[in-house]
Amino acid sequence: MPSTVSLKVRLRLFRATFGSLGRNFQRGGHLRPIDLARGHGLSTQAVRNYEEDGILPAADRTPNGYRSYTRLHARALAAFLALAPGHGHGTAASIMRAVNRGALDGAFRLIDESHARLMEDRRTLHAVESALRDLTAGAASGPDATLPGPGAAGGPRRPRGTFIGPLAEELGIRPATLRAWERAELVRPRRDPLTGYRVYDEADVRDARLAHQLRRGGYPLGRIAPLIGQVRAAGGLKPLEAVLHDWHSRLSARGRSMLTGAAELEAYLRERG
Repeated sequence: MPSTVSLKVRLRLFRATFGSLGRNFQRGGHLRPIDLARGHGLSTQAVRNYEEDGILPAADRTPNGYRSYTRLHARALAAFLALAPGHGHGTAASIMRAVNRGALDGAFRLIDESHARLMEDRRTLHAVESALRDLTAGAASGPDATLPGPGAAGGPRRPRGTFIGPLAEELGIRPATLRAWERAELVRPRRDPLTGYRVYDEADVRDARLAHQLRRGGYPLGRIAPLIGQVRAAGGLKPLEAVLHDWHSRLSARGRSMLTGAAELEAYLRERG
């Protein structure tokens, strides 16, 4: 997915190119694929692919069979490239296809769904931050007490912690998920010496809650494991401050990209009439 920086560069190139193209259009000129591609730093094959995929309207052909693009195609390409950073390539392509076949309600529904996903991601980030504040404050809302079993007078004392079932229930996940996290080294439960069952101590519960919230935020297991390793090594949650800052920045960039995409799409819709 293009970055916000590359999007700004492409839009500046487009506007500079579009000004000179406009003079050609006033004289009845048309654009070749290379003319359309140059303003965005694209290959001519990419432009042809976008047309074949329905992202651009179908081009007219010259008597020799060459594609002939117009101002409308230039606007369509600018709209797609502006939509992609905020909505994702696939959704941006679907929006443009819907617009090009006249299904504006369908295009607007796709845009609404992207905004809804962004809002849900913001809620998830807020939930992660709340969970981390609770963890930092030492709040232990889940089960974490001495397991039932023989005490000092009746044999070895059972370790403090919780079993896999209660922890999975607290997190709203399946025990199999916790076992998968153990294989990925997100949690490292001990084994109860009497039963052989997994026992999750306070640090394990912290790591499981953290993994759960980060998974909700879209982080893959491969990225979560190093973070939890840093938390263990540091003895706390300080290393996650940079992750949360990055998460905030990515959500803000996504929201701003959606605004830029909306402006370029509106320009394309006006051009379509």
